Amino acid sequence: MAKTITTRYDVAEHLRTPEEMAAYLEACFEEAHGDAAFIAKALGDIARAKGMTQVARDAGLSRESLYKALSGERSPAFETILKVMGALGLKLHAEAVHVNSSTAQQTT
Repeated sequence: MAKTITTRYDVAEHLRTPEEMAAYLEACFEEAHGDAAFIAKALGDIARAKGMTQVARDAGLSRESLYKALSGERSPAFETILKVMGALGLKLHAEAVHVNSSTAQQTT
């Protein structure tokens, strides 16, 4: 029986157009379930596809701090997310959803 050779999948290699990048990020928003580090990692994938050095320059961040912020190991500041989104040519948008008041989180 022949051995099967596998390689590590890197989504950044498949994000070639702005539309693909936006679709990927939108899918990640839907899957994140409030996990900011997951979104940061997705932005990191997109930044790698565009080139980290250029994204860092466009966002006004150092390359090292960009790697740390988008590693998925932490939740970066919202300001950083906005800078990176702008550098990537992406924007956030809001959509109204109906929330069942019995399942909504309550603060006391």
